[in-house]
Amino acid sequence: MNKKKGKLSASMMCAGLDKLFYFLTEFKEVNLEYLHIDIMDGQFVPNFALGTDYVKSLRRITDIPFDYHFLVNNPLEKMTWFDIREGDQVSFHFENNDTIQGCIDYLTRLGARKFIAINPETNFHCLDEYFPQLDGILVMHTSPGFAGKKLIPETINKVEELRTYLDELNLDLDIESDGNVSIEHASILYNKGATIFVSGTSSLFMNSEKSIKEIIKTKRNVIGWD
Repeated sequence: MNKKKGKLSASMMCAGLDKLFYFLTEFKEVNLEYLHIDIMDGQFVPNFALGTDYVKSLRRITDIPFDYHFLVNNPLEKMTWFDIREGDQVSFHFENNDTIQGCIDYLTRLGARKFIAINPETNFHCLDEYFPQLDGILVMHTSPGFAGKKLIPETINKVEELRTYLDELNLDLDIESDGNVSIEHASILYNKGATIFVSGTSSLFMNSEKSIKEIIKTKRNVIGWD
């Protein structure tokens, strides 16, 4: 199993606007890998999140790469509404999506990193025909829509099984873990084979005793940076 250093992706849905510039300054100083941008349309999941104007504004004030997560119906259409750039990372869901190959082809033309996201109940073998075209898979550890839900324990074994399967195929794809990825869970998931860790209310933004830099250092220590 590849034990390269893990990467962090800060969930901007969980970052209060009143402290946005503080967060972005801290992220820049520690060279945070990604800003996780959840796009929700109120249809695929029962929530709205991070519309086009917010994302455009965020793009103007930071050059940290974006890690888009489209939790939407018709992702191929809705991805065109955003300024996806070369080097950005983009996840779209397998579920309720009849344009999967179109999404892959579109992101390939943009030079973005291509991920397919799967919900907790979705078996990763549904992606067999797409694995060779992808850069990674985003595994949801909670039912998507709202922050603060509990991790579903079975999804931990899912990461381990997925990594084993990818190794058998000789595919070095990233596995991104999203949903209640606390520092404790990040440590477990890293050892199971995850490589990118979405960080939100469970670790990054809800701790008033430590600075963002201290939290990031602590989390990095359990994902291969020690």
